[in-house]
Amino acid sequence: MDLGLNGRTALVCSSTGGIGEAIARTLAAEGADTVVCGRRGERAAEIAAQLPSAVGVEADLLADDGPARLYEATTAAFGAPDVLVLNGPGPRPAPASALDATDAEEALDTLLHPHIRLISQVLPGMRERGWGRILAVGSSGIAAPLENLALSNLGRAALAGYLKTLAAEVAADGVTVNLLLPGRIRTARTAALDAANAERSGRTAAEVEQASVASIPARRYGRPEEFAAAAAFLCGAPASYITGTAVRCDGGLVRGL
Repeated sequence: MDLGLNGRTALVCSSTGGIGEAIARTLAAEGADTVVCGRRGERAAEIAAQLPSAVGVEADLLADDGPARLYEATTAAFGAPDVLVLNGPGPRPAPASALDATDAEEALDTLLHPHIRLISQVLPGMRERGWGRILAVGSSGIAAPLENLALSNLGRAALAGYLKTLAAEVAADGVTVNLLLPGRIRTARTAALDAANAERSGRTAAEVEQASVASIPARRYGRPEEFAAAAAFLCGAPASYITGTAVRCDGGLVRGL
């Protein structure tokens, strides 16, 4: 299938590892001019050097001027973004009963505000050109809130509500807005969560993983490349009539429709 991404500019946030890196590599393989970015500038440059048409940019989206600087670096390299993949590290584990208002602000500052700032940079150009793709890497916690990840559940749900509202406003302009929700994808973040769970429960990390695998109908963790393939489709031309939705790539983990 031709995804129609050849010559498009794709900006993939937090793409120096894990799911973000896999998405950047897949979009580049589909012909997109790709911006690889993250706080590890050397790693971003290293990945970009391995791709057909890419640049690496050091960027901290949590800094007040981070989104604007990243947008400027993208346009300087390839022109205004046609594809924006929102991605970022999740906040620390915590139970809901332990949170206060300051913690809630932390969740929004991490998972909502930077993404809104970046969208405000790229959206006018997308609407003017009549083509754009905004895809957010979310979490299965949007569909079924995850135990001990109250900050993630809160922040990602807020972003999902914003994106759903935005999708209806820009659909007629040729811009799609979607979420792609991972389940247990084998990444460093998943390993860290398993380790924290193990320490909290008195089990080994292997025992925690075994229990997680048993809860997944596919009976395994997903691979970043599998998730990236779904992301590339949603960023492509054939997905032009898919917008305002959350698609799960989780091996059947969430049992609801």
